[in-house]
Amino acid sequence: MKTPSKTALTLALAALLAACSTSSPDVVSRSDAQRLSTVLDATVLSTRPVVVDGSQSGVGGTAGAVVGGVAGSSVGGSREAVAVGVIGAVAGAVIGNVIERTATREDAVEILLQLKSGERRAVVQAKGNENFAPGEAVILVTTGGKVRVTRAPGAAMPASAAKP
Repeated sequence: MKTPSKTALTLALAALLAACSTSSPDVVSRSDAQRLSTVLDATVLSTRPVVVDGSQSGVGGTAGAVVGGVAGSSVGGSREAVAVGVIGAVAGAVIGNVIERTATREDAVEILLQLKSGERRAVVQAKGNENFAPGEAVILVTTGGKVRVTRAPGAAMPASAAKP
């Protein structure tokens, strides 16, 4: 019986993890569709690029351990296969965890806002299709405890926020 190559298994694991999650403001989860949202008017005070650290849910480590264990157990005789399988499982778990964390890491933006009431808020969201500039009118859309910032309807995009 032929066993899959380590490279093929690693690539399959990476592809699986990359498709796991996004916090993009341009993607709305199925559970948020057709739900009433709260909307607040605000003005952008400043923005700065940030990175949202990748998740470590255990899926990557578990998948890596299985792949490493299977790959390692196919080496040598029965005694060696057990030892190499255990080593492969541990190494696979570490590698799978790193792959998951790297695959789920996202470039994001922190947006500092001033509400009409004078209160200030900060929101971190993945980079989307909109760039925001200080002084720009935006709205905060809150659905199910999650907040996203989007350009206010009818607000013109400042020239400084236009994409090159």
